[in-house]
Amino acid sequence: MNPLLLDVPLILETERLMLRAPLQAGDGEIVHQAIGDSFYELKSWLSLFQEPPTVEETEIMLRNAHINFLKRESFRFLIFDKGGTDFIGTTSLHGIDWDIPKCEIGYWINTKYSGNGYMTEAVKELVNFGLNDIKFRRIGIRCESTNLKSRAIPEKLGFVLEGTLRNDDLSADGKKLTDTCVYSIIK
Repeated sequence: MNPLLLDVPLILETERLMLRAPLQAGDGEIVHQAIGDSFYELKSWLSLFQEPPTVEETEIMLRNAHINFLKRESFRFLIFDKGGTDFIGTTSLHGIDWDIPKCEIGYWINTKYSGNGYMTEAVKELVNFGLNDIKFRRIGIRCESTNLKSRAIPEKLGFVLEGTLRNDDLSADGKKLTDTCVYSIIK
């Protein structure tokens, strides 16, 4: 089946959370605020956030994510509390290979919401959606070996640590080599 024909919901729900595709005008402003709230943590791990983006750049990033969602190239979701008032973070299925089919999951959380299990809950829902609804045969998570908070999520969710790729990537600031942990879960 051509992936463009897949019916993919724009909203996924968990007990406490709503995961919504980034498609509403103004999403850039709320995500931009969360990036600002979490900038120093994001800067440590993501090369994308070495400089704070503008509201306009954030809005463009989200509109491109929506285009990629429609093209079935990636599925990014904004994470909100169940009432839809508090923006918590983002998670996505990306790096999709429809021939296998497989993908990877990425995520980041607004720092003020970390430590409450929200990201684990959101990623668990995305894994369930990817394996059972989209029918991916493999979902991977890659993260820097020293990012213990990020590593805790696949470990809590039953992913297998397949290995650590030594000197695999550059640190977010591009100044040193880092090791990458590779986790996966399969159907």
